[in-house]
Amino acid sequence: MTARVDLTLFAHLCARPEAELDLAEAALLIAAPEYPGLDVARYVARLDELGRGARAAIAAARPVGNATVEEARLDGAVRFVYEDTGFHGNGDDYYDPRNSFLNDVLDRRTGIPITLALVLTEVCRRAGIEVRGVSFPGHFLVRCDTPRGALLVDPFAGRPLSRDEVRAIYTRVTGEDREPPARVFEPATKVQILVRMLNNLRSIYEQQGDAARLCAVLERIQVLAPEAALRAQIERLGGSAPWRSGGAGIN
Repeated sequence: MTARVDLTLFAHLCARPEAELDLAEAALLIAAPEYPGLDVARYVARLDELGRGARAAIAAARPVGNATVEEARLDGAVRFVYEDTGFHGNGDDYYDPRNSFLNDVLDRRTGIPITLALVLTEVCRRAGIEVRGVSFPGHFLVRCDTPRGALLVDPFAGRPLSRDEVRAIYTRVTGEDREPPARVFEPATKVQILVRMLNNLRSIYEQQGDAARLCAVLERIQVLAPEAALRAQIERLGGSAPWRSGGAGIN
């Protein structure tokens, strides 16, 4: 698959309405420039297999204490992904670009918050559990709505977060020592997730001075968010842009 063809395929896929956009396929196509001829179908099948495993693992899930059925099922799925299957946050080499390529994350079973969140949400969806990604400042999260309210999971650590822990992340990233506003807990759209993944790669390649790979990333950002791509180009040239960068950093 040539660079032009895979960019065209990415653009075609991402032009679909939210409900019809296959997030896993689109995320895998982000890796196409790095892995020419990437077998996207094989990795989607890998997620299908993980989904079947999670479904079996949670079949006998029962609430413990005052936990709800939804919480028990989510706990079973999280345990399957992180304990049984071995996915984990890559704290040893956090800025390795492979952490942003879904195929590498599936092969190596390690990544950063947003790609591990993608694995967890795709596995949960296949197992019949409704969860969504949350583009929280500085640290991508996974949200599951239960009768007792939203439960937030840290996909890097593979565990639920307490209210105090969520507030601590918000304070560390923003410098604001207060309860996070409700808007930062809203589920991210699929396009927002893809842009955040690409922005992570953009940050890495800018730091490395890798112009060729950076260009491929900016082309894909241009497909999804033209203003964000323009802002990135202005910043590369040493100018200032009137937009605030969303999802800055690697997270």
